[in-house]
Amino acid sequence: MDLNLLENEKIPGVITTNLQQIVNWGRKNSVWYMLFGIACCAIEGLMATGASRYDLDRFGMIFRASPRQSDLMIVAGTVNEKMADRVRRLYDQMAEPKWVMAMGACAISGGPYQGKYNVVDGVDRIIPVDVYVPGCPPRPETVIYGLMKIQEKIARDGLEKRLKEKVRA
Repeated sequence: MDLNLLENEKIPGVITTNLQQIVNWGRKNSVWYMLFGIACCAIEGLMATGASRYDLDRFGMIFRASPRQSDLMIVAGTVNEKMADRVRRLYDQMAEPKWVMAMGACAISGGPYQGKYNVVDGVDRIIPVDVYVPGCPPRPETVIYGLMKIQEKIARDGLEKRLKEKVRA
């Protein structure tokens, strides 16, 4: 059997890909997020996004209260010094691979409380952040856009190295 013939020929109903792309497709379409909602961003931004009008279920996103079952941590609101170690602990309890989205001005930079003695000036000083969603509070469309950026990042996970190797060869 000539294998070169199969590589160049398109067969109807047959899809050829690699395992990493299939795994990433499954991860990207079934993101379970853990909400770390501390302030108004969680109430106004995420509850509106998860409600019936915008409905995160369409994206395969399900809310999980346990860090051990979550793929994505959404930090929404002001993180103060007392909460910083709890945020870090919950992040450490999440299984790999894990992603973080900072939502709202307070989570990104401290917001109007920036520079105060008890406020962390951005959650990225505690844990690595993958996507930032600006706003005070962010609109549901902005939150969905941020979640779609997370999905794009998940789809590329592990493939960059493989693409670089192909370019070198």
